[in-house]
Amino acid sequence: MTDHVAAILRRGGADMSKLGVPDRRTDRSEVELWEDVAVPKARARRLAWERSVEDAAHQEYLGFRFFTGPLKLDANQKPNTLRNWVDSLLEAKRSGARPETLNMIIPGNIGTGKTAAAFAVGNEAVLRGIDTLVVKHSTYLTWRRPDSAPRNLRAWEVRKMFVTCDLLILDELCGEMDMTATEFARRETVDLIDARISAGRPTAYTTNLRSRRTQDHPGLGVVDILGERLLSRLESSAHVAKILGPDRRKPATPLDW
Repeated sequence: MTDHVAAILRRGGADMSKLGVPDRRTDRSEVELWEDVAVPKARARRLAWERSVEDAAHQEYLGFRFFTGPLKLDANQKPNTLRNWVDSLLEAKRSGARPETLNMIIPGNIGTGKTAAAFAVGNEAVLRGIDTLVVKHSTYLTWRRPDSAPRNLRAWEVRKMFVTCDLLILDELCGEMDMTATEFARRETVDLIDARISAGRPTAYTTNLRSRRTQDHPGLGVVDILGERLLSRLESSAHVAKILGPDRRKPATPLDW
């Protein structure tokens, strides 16, 4: 043993800060990441999330948080409910258990802030060590067709990516569908949701549609488009966080055309 090595051992190890690596004994800001294996993995997790956000053309939603910052959620967007759900997902991941509430359904009218609420979930989950991706329902169906996915992804790679991530934000469930889904759309949607539920992987859904037709709301519901079996499967372990309020995108003064 050289004198140099002996000196390192006597003082309790190398000075990690001089090697350009955070010292896990003193830098508590990264402790959770180090336990997770870490800084490189955390960066990869964040980059994967940001790339999926970019693919969804929703980069402006990367700033949304539950309670802090200029883009924090308001009370109508149920930040407490959503934060508690993320807490439960993190606890389930740490213990290797299946989350008690597997699906978070975030319905509401157009422009009420559903997507912002869902992205706040994703932003928080990624920071806390949960591998998270987002995709619009219609985009997923498009990418599952041959030679339609970005970055030369094959159809099976698209499925694997969105089935195996810890948390999936499936935005605009049944969006752009104004009639009964095609056999392809129904099959692919059932396959995605069933695979995630069977594996115990949580999913957050946003949708402008109600679950079913009612006398007061005669428009199409999710069940009319995708079928009773799928909706029953989705609702079997779900919580609904309905977003209420006016259309945030509507101008305060109606425009005259």
